[in-house]
Amino acid sequence: MTMSKNYSTKLLLALFFPFALMGTAYAESYQAPVYLGSAATFAVLSKSGITNVYRSSIVGDVGTSPITGAALLLTCGEVTGTIFTVDAAGPLPCSVNSPSLLSSAVGDMGFAYSDAASRTSPDSTEMGAGEIGGLTIAPGLHKWSTDVNISTDVTLSGGPNDVWIFQVAGQLTEANATRVTLEGGALAKNIVWQVGGSVTLGTNSHFEGVVLGKTLIAVNTGTTVNGRLFAQTAVTLQMNAITEPAL
Repeated sequence: MTMSKNYSTKLLLALFFPFALMGTAYAESYQAPVYLGSAATFAVLSKSGITNVYRSSIVGDVGTSPITGAALLLTCGEVTGTIFTVDAAGPLPCSVNSPSLLSSAVGDMGFAYSDAASRTSPDSTEMGAGEIGGLTIAPGLHKWSTDVNISTDVTLSGGPNDVWIFQVAGQLTEANATRVTLEGGALAKNIVWQVGGSVTLGTNSHFEGVVLGKTLIAVNTGTTVNGRLFAQTAVTLQMNAITEPAL
């Protein structure tokens, strides 16, 4: 196992200078990345539809399955990537009818959710009593049996090879005009939010990471996302910018 320089530094600090880390939520474990399989090219993927208030901007593939393409309400000019649907009812003239590809991607989305949800031995449980605004969170596995709120800015600090997995049993809510910020070289592709309840990203906020949602993902007006939105029900967009992270 190879540890990042960032991780090694934190480990040494924890061993020899424990007070240097007070006030900061640092973990001490390595997590393997969550494998997305054929879903990895998608920025937005859902089972029961994607609604949209014009104009959004999506960089990456978009798809819905098994619901009809008529439930995918993005227009061709809003997507830099491919819009995949299970039938010919998707946005014209750009949508691609590919039920088999979507079946595979949605299946892999489900496998990824199960992988993230099944990770054991968390580095923290119930951090902040469900309020993580204002915290700096290091790599590792973090678990809550409750809702999680981001009421003020939160920072994820770690290196480019570090992985964060957030297991949220309840809802995940980010307040209006707040930010999830990365530092130390942390990458959005290595951040996974596995959420059992609904996800709400507040107006004019910014979010980082891959959302694996069991239910609705609602993105409010003007919010930007560097990551992926994968919902086992619907995704609702309102004049958003969603950019898939580099693999």
